[in-house]
Amino acid sequence: MYLLRIASTSFASIIVLFLLTKIMGNKQISQFNMFDYINSITIGSIAAEMATDEVPDFFDPLIAMVVYTVVVVVIAYLTNKSLAMRRFFTGKSLILYDNGTLYRQNFAKSKLDINEFLMECRLAGYFDLSQIQTAIIEENGKISFLPKAGDRPATPTDLNLSPKQDKVLYSLILDGEILYKNLSAIGKDENWLKKQLSLNKTKNVEEIFLAVCDEYDNFTVYKANNDDNKNDIFQ
Repeated sequence: MYLLRIASTSFASIIVLFLLTKIMGNKQISQFNMFDYINSITIGSIAAEMATDEVPDFFDPLIAMVVYTVVVVVIAYLTNKSLAMRRFFTGKSLILYDNGTLYRQNFAKSKLDINEFLMECRLAGYFDLSQIQTAIIEENGKISFLPKAGDRPATPTDLNLSPKQDKVLYSLILDGEILYKNLSAIGKDENWLKKQLSLNKTKNVEEIFLAVCDEYDNFTVYKANNDDNKNDIFQ
């Protein structure tokens, strides 16, 4: 009976966490600000307690999780409406380095030392500070770099080129299943798809792991291979 209770409350906590996350919105871990981080670990801790601890009432931790979620949603609304509230809850970006000058006070505010900053520079591909025009620490703790004009990668515009604009690829077959909505979205039908498969010497849709098409009707097929590739190319 005890194990059944643990299983049921764990399942319930997963469902509740999923629903609350959908309400709060999806964010990558790297996009979390301090307030998001505190709330995420708190809600996660409450969910774990609800699943495993001998709590007198199942609804006690559930109510706590809902309260935290409501607070997150309300603060998200306020930060969207007020710049002052946004800066209070999420912080603001700070210039760490600009045009050869390191700003010590902003390093202190960011709780960042010079060695960590230089490591972030190297990770971004800058081993020489003279290649950087400006470095800014963002609200989520990530550092953005503006390279000097002479050190940034050349673009087609720099070379007076006018390449075609790339567009998103539509997945038409995924794991052996035809995605009819995507097929319709590009103005094609199943007969066109079968013709493309025939040109790629493929008859059985189940053999295809992935098939994509771009706006220029360039059709690419990736067949499924059930063999185990044991070659370790990283050794």
